[in-house]
Amino acid sequence: MRARYGIPLGITAAGAAGLLYAAGFEARSFRLRRVTIPVLPSGMRPLRVLQVSDIHMVGGQRKKQRWLRSLAGLRPDFVLNTGDNLSDPEGVPEVLDALGPLMEFPGAYVFGSNDYYGPTLRNPGRYLVEKVQGRHGLNGNAPVTGVVHNPWEDLRDGFDTAGWLNLTNTRGTLKIDGTSIELTGLDDPHIKRDRYTEVAGGPSDASDFSMGVVHAPYLRALDAFTADGYPLVLAGHTHGGQLCIPFYGALVTNCDLDTDRVKGLSTHTSGGHTSYLHVSAGCGTSRYTPVRFACPPEATLMTLVSRD
Repeated sequence: MRARYGIPLGITAAGAAGLLYAAGFEARSFRLRRVTIPVLPSGMRPLRVLQVSDIHMVGGQRKKQRWLRSLAGLRPDFVLNTGDNLSDPEGVPEVLDALGPLMEFPGAYVFGSNDYYGPTLRNPGRYLVEKVQGRHGLNGNAPVTGVVHNPWEDLRDGFDTAGWLNLTNTRGTLKIDGTSIELTGLDDPHIKRDRYTEVAGGPSDASDFSMGVVHAPYLRALDAFTADGYPLVLAGHTHGGQLCIPFYGALVTNCDLDTDRVKGLSTHTSGGHTSYLHVSAGCGTSRYTPVRFACPPEATLMTLVSRD
């Protein structure tokens, strides 16, 4: 009997331990990642940019809320929120409370699909199937029906009242100590809300520095930003793969971006131009898959410095 059941029981125990670690520890092990990116024009002073993404707030996540509030102690020059703040229709007050100290700083935001719609219970294996079939989100899949509509208008109003720029298929400008920072944003490509034709044309000559902002790093969005000459593009959405294999990495990105660039700093080339791309692994998970493995939740403090 021992020989017959020892291996299955051992596998079951290991699986249970891994699940406990992924849900009970790593998903709550919040990290700050720091990166330096040489993208500014010569002679321009460095800029400290805090990117928060994929919060996926669910009621009662007190540790996450405390950690987000603590990020204000970094004193960034400005904050960029790259979407998917919600995973609970009742989560708007807790998002605004957690981000309240950060909203004392200049900032801007784009929304992701989970800001508009509540998550649905789905088999995680479908992400692998969709990757093989080249289908992601609404890009090649049938429209989702019967979904919960999140109160994204309340979230938008809270951000707008704090003075953060709404970059939904539009441009905005931040003034930082006399420096003009142009931000060009897209709505979420994952649900086909991006309209690049409304912001096309590349960086404005009137700004000291320009960058692109989008939630999901679909190649069509990255190609457009890069071909138009933006030196830096920020995105989120991927969760860094969320469930990764140690010493191998992510299995999926939940979009058509390759897994080698699922998180962190990389480059993207299109139309004879090359841009830096930064993809945040985010600090949350869907309420239906509250686990992370070999991919801790994060925010990123970027120091933008001169290309020289």
